[in-house]
Amino acid sequence: MTKPFLMIAAFFGGTGVMLGAFGAHGLRGRVAEKLLEAFKTGVHYQLVHALALLLVALMIQHWGPRTALVSCGVLFAVGVLLFSGSLYGLALGGPRWLGPVTPLGGTAMIGGWVALFVAALHLPR
Repeated sequence: MTKPFLMIAAFFGGTGVMLGAFGAHGLRGRVAEKLLEAFKTGVHYQLVHALALLLVALMIQHWGPRTALVSCGVLFAVGVLLFSGSLYGLALGGPRWLGPVTPLGGTAMIGGWVALFVAALHLPR
């Protein structure tokens, strides 16, 4: 799982920078301030979780594909797609049903952090 998680982390990191630039330069003055803030929140959480996923990949490389670590990586990836993706969609005028998707993504991200905690409990000293 190291390589897929590293690739996803790199994708999230690169697209996070691109989306951040798009939000700062392409959306300012074109969407309501509240929507621009939602877009920025999506970018922020995407970049934070890209770095977290990178660290999970390195942990898997070091300690092996332990269930809690793999679960953590999957939950972080799904969380970014649902949380950040729904915020991007809403900011760009997407359907309102995206609103309830955002907390599902946040819940997945929280689950990823819980899985990381569980993994830490079981790692050797």
